[in-house]
Amino acid sequence: MPQKKRTSKTTAGIISLGCPRNQLDSEVIAGLLKENGFTIVDLSAGADVCVVNTCAFIRSAREESVEAILEAVELKKKGKVGCLVVCGCLPQLYKEKLALELEEADLVIGTSDFPKLPQLLDSMHKGGVRSVVSSKPDYLYNEKSPRIIFTPDHYTYLKISEGCSNFCSYCIISRLRGAFRSRSIKSVAEEIRRLSGPGKLKELNLIGQDTTLFGVDRYGKPMLGGLLRKICGLDNSVEWIRILYTHPAHYTKELISVIRNEDKICKYLDLPIQHISDHILKKMNRRVTKSDILNLIERLRKNIPGIVLRTSIITGFPGESDKDFDELVKFLRDTRFERLGAFVYSQEEGTKAAKFNNQIPEKVKRHRLDVLMEEQKRISLDINKRYLNKTLDVLIDEKCADEKDKFMGRTRGDAPEVDGMVYVTGKGVKVGQIYKVKIKDTLEYDLVGDKI
Repeated sequence: MPQKKRTSKTTAGIISLGCPRNQLDSEVIAGLLKENGFTIVDLSAGADVCVVNTCAFIRSAREESVEAILEAVELKKKGKVGCLVVCGCLPQLYKEKLALELEEADLVIGTSDFPKLPQLLDSMHKGGVRSVVSSKPDYLYNEKSPRIIFTPDHYTYLKISEGCSNFCSYCIISRLRGAFRSRSIKSVAEEIRRLSGPGKLKELNLIGQDTTLFGVDRYGKPMLGGLLRKICGLDNSVEWIRILYTHPAHYTKELISVIRNEDKICKYLDLPIQHISDHILKKMNRRVTKSDILNLIERLRKNIPGIVLRTSIITGFPGESDKDFDELVKFLRDTRFERLGAFVYSQEEGTKAAKFNNQIPEKVKRHRLDVLMEEQKRISLDINKRYLNKTLDVLIDEKCADEKDKFMGRTRGDAPEVDGMVYVTGKGVKVGQIYKVKIKDTLEYDLVGDKI
């Protein structure tokens, strides 16, 4: 139950780090605080409460989180911030240790504990607890959870599940987020009805740690296909539905059929494969083989005309030989993914892979990453050339600063924040609307065109 509304003006600012899944948690935190009488403000003007929602997925994310915390500590020392709250993945990873070492933080809470934040703030002011981190995260927001959307009005993220039970050998998500758990189809549909109510929402991005497993815990089988049919049938302003964070081991015939047949679903799939060598896939505990991946890609491209595939790969995994790496490069060259993100392996304490022999030197990992990205740059440029003189639907995200009639947008084949842009020239263009754009130039990752 919400606390009694505050009569005094109490302000709160939020620093959100990490992926869209974490950002959505930050949106719920903001909603909870507002519901309990706080005014959400930009921290540049100062705030009574500063919340740093951290990411701890890999070492670089933890370093970024620590930097953000230290910046918030400086704000507190200068009197611009009254109370410092550190929450999310970093506290979940280090638990009581973080609270002990971070004396400047007034409150430290884990990934499942932020719904208690308003009450904890009240308790803290009365000399109560400083650290609350559940040992087994089990929180899952629903359609009744308040949210303050951080994205522009025309697109948003919607989390359909939380946690992960895949246990990839390099990953700590299960420690940070707990076991896999799905929302109900009814809950997701009700939230979409609420979000699309004002009529401005054009694009919905479905997220989770493994969206393809949606429903398996609740309904006894994967139900992403059923969920998609349900939300495609809703009467609202949404024109694009995008599926992110799928797992190649969990695709079904029903899912592929629904993606092909429903017009609202973007013919775009985020399909992280991580590697292609059977030797490495087995050590990663990815539960698929090279043959499985090749067959799935063939099925997707055969059954979903015009499909745009995005993947993520990891190089430098322990024991990755020159042969394994060459196999990966050849696979990328032959498969020609339209979108790709590549990362070097990060040795994470507490994972099985961290204890594997034959850890790859950092210099070798970085070199291999450079090779992969150069290869993908050539592939992407070549793929983009096929759009020259074609007309595409483009959703306008923002106006170019200081340039008249210049805008930036995305096609159905580009997810927010991670993929390329379309630079659009045209009069009367409005942010948040979809226009026909004729492509007149192509770049390595972006397109250039004129509104028709």
